Amino acid sequence: MTVEITHIPAEQRYVITVDGERAGFVEARESGDVVVFPHTEIDERFEGRGLAARLVGHALDDVRAGGKKVAAHCPYVKRFIEKRPEYHDLRVE
Repeated sequence: MTVEITHIPAEQRYVITVDGERAGFVEARESGDVVVFPHTEIDERFEGRGLAARLVGHALDDVRAGGKKVAAHCPYVKRFIEKRPEYHDLRVE
């Protein structure tokens, strides 16, 4: 299984593909020094493979590399960050 994650700024999202097929996305809307994550979606055919965690982790690492912070409006992204102390520093209050 080949998994690729791509940031597509024009669509304001990160997209995950499995063997070349689009499996899901996380919306990432930049607002100054903050990236707002309002929604994450994995196609039901690809659920249960840990793809959402890989996708969100990649997106958060990319945000950190860009020196930005995160506003997690998506419940999945919010829980992901809450469960992983290594991402706590990215949160904006």
